[in-house]
Amino acid sequence: MENKVKIFNTLTKKVEKFVPNVDGKVNMYTCGPTVYHFAHIGNLRSYIMEDVLEKTLRYVGYDVKRVMNITDVGHLASDADTGEDKMLKGAKRENKTVMEIAKFYTDAFFSDCEKLNIKRPDVVEPATNCIDEFIHMVEVLIEKGYAYLSGENVYFDTSKLKEYYIFSNQSEDELFVGVRDDVEEDTNKKNKNDFVLWFTKSKFEDQALKWDSPWGVGYPGWHIECSGISIKHLGEYMDIHCGGVDNIFPHHTNEVAQSEAYLGHKWCNYWFHIHHLNDKSGKMSKSKGEFLTVSLLESKNINPLVYRMFCLQSHYRKPLEFSYEVLANVEAAYIKLKKRILELKKDGEIEQDKFAEFRTKFEDALANDINTSSAITVVYDMLKADMNDATKFALAKSFDEVLSLNLTVADEKKAEDSSVDPELEAYVLAKIEERKEAKKQKDFAKADAIRDELAAQGIILKDTREGVEWTKVQ
Repeated sequence: MENKVKIFNTLTKKVEKFVPNVDGKVNMYTCGPTVYHFAHIGNLRSYIMEDVLEKTLRYVGYDVKRVMNITDVGHLASDADTGEDKMLKGAKRENKTVMEIAKFYTDAFFSDCEKLNIKRPDVVEPATNCIDEFIHMVEVLIEKGYAYLSGENVYFDTSKLKEYYIFSNQSEDELFVGVRDDVEEDTNKKNKNDFVLWFTKSKFEDQALKWDSPWGVGYPGWHIECSGISIKHLGEYMDIHCGGVDNIFPHHTNEVAQSEAYLGHKWCNYWFHIHHLNDKSGKMSKSKGEFLTVSLLESKNINPLVYRMFCLQSHYRKPLEFSYEVLANVEAAYIKLKKRILELKKDGEIEQDKFAEFRTKFEDALANDINTSSAITVVYDMLKADMNDATKFALAKSFDEVLSLNLTVADEKKAEDSSVDPELEAYVLAKIEERKEAKKQKDFAKADAIRDELAAQGIILKDTREGVEWTKVQ
């Protein structure tokens, strides 16, 4: 088939034509969430843009197989494989087991994805399902001389590689300082950039999830997960690997190192990275305390698809700054655009030449390094063009296969539910009172946690002058 899609490849640092290993078929991998807390909308920007990439490839005719991992073990709090495990941190915070935390936040993540019209990947694999694959991979790396045992942990030996910093022109020292602030030195390592493939009981004695291995009872390092899961489901050759720019180093750098050492050949040809979503204080993160979630947007009566459109109006390789003022402008534009499309007369014969002309324009916009802003411009140009309503509506429906903004779907009118479960109502009112008391004591973290806990159950709070209103949305 014709290869018309061009993307910026982080590996070569240039926009280049996308040519998969097998004509017409694409093996695609995206780094999934670490399920210890709700995803914030900064995380979700990456998943929205990866969703657009996948749908673009499908739209132009590729058969795509997309795989995503779920990190439910082994993701430590620092890039140097030291510090508290994020999953364990979440379990302690909520007084639950690690697997209860993983299940709850995995479900919450996919609930958010559904609200944002993000397609579920063809394969979703939790890391805890693939321990045997990780152990086998580590065994092979040891046999080949790329890994060593030290301090009862197994490390990858980066000195064995001809080239380690494949994604960057920066010096080794710059990269090392940039990602490893306030990190204790690991004296078990032969080289400062070596990374852990497998931890044993010699570290993190309170680790909840452990497995038998040839090196003792322990658990995998974070980086080995994506390599093992992608090779398990996509084989030895991958076409495109996606993630946020903060994954480039060390996570993706380490993935390439261990995967190519294990396989003995080049592993992935294209790397697709999405830039950060910032607020006025800088990059969004969960460590700041309060963070923006889909449920928080809903509590403010903002349709999650307005946030999707907000992301699509910017290029994925540019930082995007969030503000409610800008989101309000996008919301007004989104409502107006949908109204205009839904008012089109759907009856009539489709003008095939006009349909083909604008579909090509739309494809060309997306094929130019996934330029979603230009693609949306094509939507507006199409609505102004000289053609009948039936053709315009058919085009809007076609474009929405990629944009996924529900442009041709009327919003449902929510009927008032007079039969509220008394037990649920009593529970929610008690939580509202608890939240009110927390705010009175200026414990805003607790107040936010109560709101987020309710939101995860589909209960949305809205603060009004008359008091707190609540609705059950799912």
